[in-house]
Amino acid sequence: MTKEHVPLASSELATLWVIYQKKTMLVRVIDHFLITNKDSEALEILRNFHEKEQDLVNEIKGIFKREGVAVPVAFTENDVNLNAPQLYDDIFDIMYLRMMMKIATGLHALHMTMSYRKDIIDLYKRCSAFSEDYYEKTTTYLLEKGVLPRSPAVTLPNHVAFANDKDYRAGFKFSGNRRVLNTVEVSYIYQGIESNVVGMKLMTGFAQVAQEKDVIKYFFRGKELAKKIISRFGEILMDSDINIPSTSSGRVTDSTISPFSDKLMMYNTSLLSTFGLGSNALGTSFSLRNDLPFKMAMSAKDIFNFASDGGNLMITHGWTEEPPQMEDRGKLSNK
Repeated sequence: MTKEHVPLASSELATLWVIYQKKTMLVRVIDHFLITNKDSEALEILRNFHEKEQDLVNEIKGIFKREGVAVPVAFTENDVNLNAPQLYDDIFDIMYLRMMMKIATGLHALHMTMSYRKDIIDLYKRCSAFSEDYYEKTTTYLLEKGVLPRSPAVTLPNHVAFANDKDYRAGFKFSGNRRVLNTVEVSYIYQGIESNVVGMKLMTGFAQVAQEKDVIKYFFRGKELAKKIISRFGEILMDSDINIPSTSSGRVTDSTISPFSDKLMMYNTSLLSTFGLGSNALGTSFSLRNDLPFKMAMSAKDIFNFASDGGNLMITHGWTEEPPQMEDRGKLSNK
């Protein structure tokens, strides 16, 4: 006797749709990297990742078909130009993949907690393990190349302390010294800087090769926003006499021939903006000095406005694929 088939829950359908979009986009990006990257170690990482990511794309497509769900268009061979010259150097390809694995690790964990069917939960557990594995591989590669600066060093504590003065939370002080940042605050600020360094370089390349004038303008705006956030967060670190680790690696070439469709580049930018909003929200939640949530909220507002305008731009150009909709009961009642 076979078990009764359990249909996908709305949250399961939604999350599968979301990661199908993300994974098909990433496969197309790596298609280009595999042709243009010349570093043997980087190519091994990219090649193995591409094979396994494509397998996951095929698995999700199979679920859609078995469930009778229309397979999303998402991103196809039409969204990549395999004849385009290299847009980013070999190092940046791995920096980019590492950033995507940061996003994927959190996304898969969240999606697993929104699932009920065992096969879907198992899928997300495998996706999480996969993204964690390649986060480690890309991080190790960049560290061994000497191009990934670690977060700021700190003297390790030899005793436990408790805050016994409300001044511990004081950030807006017009006289005297505010306390230096704690390690929790530094970690979120630094991650914001690191993410925006990659984002700034990505936007630089996108602006260089995009086709539509309004899209080019949008990517230039994204580059300036990333620079603004790096500067804002950097000032917070410098105010506590903390150096800002930086790298000159991850170069954009002088190519003006786009390897990607404007649709793909806009979606990629939207994904990074969403990640930025989430990171700012976490940083705000864990910051105990009361000036930091204010400064992070300023950045979050800028990112939100940027992301919102990007969403409108994608709709204007017909690049926004609609997620599966809930039933419109009012419409069904008015036959």
